[in-house]
Amino acid sequence: MAESKNKNKPIPSLAGYGGVKTLQRNLERSTTIAANREQVAYSLLSIANTKISDVMEWDETGRVKVKASKDIPASAMQAIKSIKINQDGDIAIEFWDKPAILRILAKASGMLDNPEESDKPSVIGINVKAPEIIDNET
Repeated sequence: MAESKNKNKPIPSLAGYGGVKTLQRNLERSTTIAANREQVAYSLLSIANTKISDVMEWDETGRVKVKASKDIPASAMQAIKSIKINQDGDIAIEFWDKPAILRILAKASGMLDNPEESDKPSVIGINVKAPEIIDNET
């Protein structure tokens, strides 16, 4: 008799239990990245291949000048993290962390994989179990 009562009760939502929302958000992000894989790869490669001479130029005297935005390739624009101009008119251009981007690309291409550890899984499965419902109304 108790079994039929439990079968008719709705399954409680898992939303309030630790980490489920974070896991759902991460899964949504990973599907977005997978669906846009080529654009992500293009952006990473653009950052990795940008040279400072794509954005700035200097003459024989060492005078540095930022190129006009129309003269900077679109791929190089992606490598710029921020541009700051102080009150004196000095310009500071900060680029994204190139070594970090190169590490991401190397890892994605398998360059950082250790062949001796290739039999180990790269993804860990996560099983979420809802709490057991106890019927105290007897």
